[in-house]
Amino acid sequence: MRKQRSTFLFSALCFGMAFLYVPIFLMIFYSFNYSKLVPVWGGFSTRWYGVLFQSEEVWDALALSLQIAVVNATFATLIGTMAALALVRFGNFRGRMLFSGMITAPLVMPEVITGLSLLLLFITLEGIIGWPSERGFTTITIAHITFSMAFVAVIIQGRLAGMGQELEEAAQDLGAKPFRVLFDVTLPRLAPGMLAGWLLSFTLSLDDLIIASFVSGPGATTLPILIYSRVRLGLRPDINALATIMVLAVAIGVIVAGWLLFRQQKQRTREMQMAGK
Repeated sequence: MRKQRSTFLFSALCFGMAFLYVPIFLMIFYSFNYSKLVPVWGGFSTRWYGVLFQSEEVWDALALSLQIAVVNATFATLIGTMAALALVRFGNFRGRMLFSGMITAPLVMPEVITGLSLLLLFITLEGIIGWPSERGFTTITIAHITFSMAFVAVIIQGRLAGMGQELEEAAQDLGAKPFRVLFDVTLPRLAPGMLAGWLLSFTLSLDDLIIASFVSGPGATTLPILIYSRVRLGLRPDINALATIMVLAVAIGVIVAGWLLFRQQKQRTREMQMAGK
């Protein structure tokens, strides 16, 4: 019985891994196809990587996406952290339930609704105060912050809930002011959660297509919008090359992060062994 169970689990694992990664490997394989027709193999070649690196349109879209992602992740982390601190550390203040619902609403709101509502907001503001005069970097960044900060708030809330307040109370008993406690005790302990929220916000912004398509203008094309517009006209090998480079960058980031975590865990184990001696 145990052998049958282990065989079933192993088969399910292999099927799941194949379902996830076989399409990615096929995409990488066809990125080295010489033929213009993606499904038709015309021989091994790197010509489409050369075409990709010579495309100014792709580099401009990538630069815009990275700028938006960095600004969005920074502001979303700051606002989400402040919101989480208010919900966890300020007790049951008036309007807490409403505030909590407004913070978590973007998590369950369909992206089409979010994008449409933000588009109507920007149009209304332009008619009343003349800002924003055009839709581009600013409008996309604001739109991304509205939903990214909700994810950050949830992450920081979980971190605060499991952190306890003993060190903060001890610092206050020793005479530390609230702001000193915040910057010297609370925020350093929240740093891993804030880093995780920043990275998640960065990824969500870099990956967003639906909301950005509502609030972007003719002169502002992010990388997902560019890829989608090209795929609609048919599969192209240079898009496979671009996706392959993105997969490689993500893989390198995961490997580096895993190596750093392994070193940190190894260092912690060594320190515990030395303390035990």
